[in-house]
Amino acid sequence: MVRRYSAGIAVATAVLVAGTGATYAVGTNAAPPAARVAVASAAQPSTQLPSRAQIAALFDRWNAALATGDPNRVADLYTPDAVLLPTLSTIRTDRAGIVDYFRTFLQSKPVGRIQQRVITVLGPTSAVDTGLYQFTLTNQDGTKSTVDARYTFVYALRGGSWLIVSHHSSKVPTG
Repeated sequence: MVRRYSAGIAVATAVLVAGTGATYAVGTNAAPPAARVAVASAAQPSTQLPSRAQIAALFDRWNAALATGDPNRVADLYTPDAVLLPTLSTIRTDRAGIVDYFRTFLQSKPVGRIQQRVITVLGPTSAVDTGLYQFTLTNQDGTKSTVDARYTFVYALRGGSWLIVSHHSSKVPTG
């Protein structure tokens, strides 16, 4: 049986990106580069469950990363072992493949909008956001088009940050 919870989660951890000296605050839209990270201040694992609003905000963070046009910034939101099953491409199972996919996808300046969603909190360190989203794409000639798709994001709390473990997207069938 799966239960939905709305308890808040607070993790006060910062990460130091190895070799860069940069510190990123957990819970912000700034995701550390996909470099090895060392925990600067360890927090006890939380037993509190994330709220549905916290999980919903992860899509907003991902959509904001798309808006940067930087495929590495988008890939930073995925775990190193993440699986991406995109709408119009082959399965991607490593960072290089995910970056490659977004390098092409971002050329159309996608802007996503959730149309319908169901969020299921599986525990203090995992959640699923699934539903329907629509992308507005800008074609090379400046005209816009839309694509309706089904999606599933599986998130895991790793090293104090919520990251995408699995992302599946497929076009909504017509008819």
